[in-house]
Amino acid sequence: MSKRYSVKKVAELSGITVRALHHYDEIGLLKPAMRSEKKYRYYDESNLLRLQQILFYRELDFTLAQTKAILDDPEFDFVKALQAHRALLVQRHKQMGNLIQTVDQTLEKFKGDQPMVLQDKDLYQGFDQEKIDRWNKEVDEKYDPEKVAESRRNVGKMSKQQFKEVQKQGERVTRAISEAMDKGAGSPEIQELIKQHHAWIENFYNCPADMYKGLGQLYVENPEFTAYYEKIKPGLAAFMCQAMGYFADTSLKAKG
Repeated sequence: MSKRYSVKKVAELSGITVRALHHYDEIGLLKPAMRSEKKYRYYDESNLLRLQQILFYRELDFTLAQTKAILDDPEFDFVKALQAHRALLVQRHKQMGNLIQTVDQTLEKFKGDQPMVLQDKDLYQGFDQEKIDRWNKEVDEKYDPEKVAESRRNVGKMSKQQFKEVQKQGERVTRAISEAMDKGAGSPEIQELIKQHHAWIENFYNCPADMYKGLGQLYVENPEFTAYYEKIKPGLAAFMCQAMGYFADTSLKAKG
């Protein structure tokens, strides 16, 4: 009989939460090998290998849906997948070395509160230029040009410390929302946090009801947005979309 692992043990081995494992089961991404009479989940070694692949693909910014499609493909080959992961990780390791160098160079500019005068090539060293160009092109093509220009102007007016604080503010409110998801998207607790999220967005541009609701839709329609929120907590992208839509309909439209 092959070795069995409880959901708690798998969580300890993998470093992900029991709740995430339950979510993977619910969406068919990682089904346990068996269940006890009391419905407890038990995993075997094949489950652990599949989970390893799931975590690799997560680190490589694949969405859960994309990962499931890949792993469920009858042609999927574990050895070839591991070889591909290794090649990508080696590439990423090299890229991270460049990023560390860029950070070190940038920190030098901050010492003694000296003005930070960097060339674009210095700011983006270590980043995939093709990806940067694609992001900029998507922003220019998909979003209101006036809002894009407004956002860039507002960011340009911020000091280094102000921009750093704005980034932290966004991270804090997003984490707080993820930790209170069980309250429900329309709950007073979540709606208060969403109000803070909306205020954070308005650091960049004025965001009325329809635009804020559309931003929530983007969180589930854009794979890179979805991957970002799914990394924080499974299901967060869809939850943000629902909570932002509720806030837009009940608070922003009422205010407008």
